[in-house]
Amino acid sequence: MGEWQILINKIREFNIERDWSQFHNAKDLALALSIEAAELNELFLWKKPEEADPEKVKEELADIFTYALQLADKYGFDVNDIVTNKIQKNALKYPVEKAKGSAKKYNDL
Repeated sequence: MGEWQILINKIREFNIERDWSQFHNAKDLALALSIEAAELNELFLWKKPEEADPEKVKEELADIFTYALQLADKYGFDVNDIVTNKIQKNALKYPVEKAKGSAKKYNDL
């Protein structure tokens, strides 16, 4: 069993114990993920990046990962597969010889 699946199982068990799974449909998980990402952004708002509190960043990242893993689980996605596939797609869109050191979008390389 992969690391991601271990976390997904822990999250699933936590939610089942509290009867929260009934609230975790794909739409609400996606909305919660977006809200938690906004809370992460708020930690950096009007500050230099190094001024964000690392402990609060960890807390928000944990929330983001939790909702993202629940959403993947809801669809039956294998997290390792979907991330690996995305990296492979990005490697084609951003070949090293064109993209190295550049922040340009793939269609501007």
